[in-house]
Amino acid sequence: QVQLVESGGGLAQAGESPSLSCSASGIIFSYNVIGWYRQAPGKERELVATIASDGSTNYADSVRDRFTVSRNDAANIDALLQMTRVEPDDTAVYFCSYKQRPNEFVTFREFWGRGTQLTVSS
Repeated sequence: QVQLVESGGGLAQAGESPSLSCSASGIIFSYNVIGWYRQAPGKERELVATIASDGSTNYADSVRDRFTVSRNDAANIDALLQMTRVEPDDTAVYFCSYKQRPNEFVTFREFWGRGTQLTVSS
């Protein structure tokens, strides 16, 4: 089992640089992907950014030039989403996502955080 602990979010003004953190602990497999998805009111959940255990990253086009995802695997898996130049359209509940598998022949098992609200005012 994997536990996810999220922090960050809250209120920000347009143009500011808030950050989100997520820490994954428990039974960790060597190939894993951690990151964030977000869901705005009335919209579907969408990818924000993820980073895999091999360092490869994936970003939504809308945040690619403004957000940076990173990770530190020294103890647990600690991921950071550094946001810059946030906009009111970034207002959403941000969910930490973590998925892992022991090898390429097994499907991923995915875990979700409870979500944290980020509200950006203009």
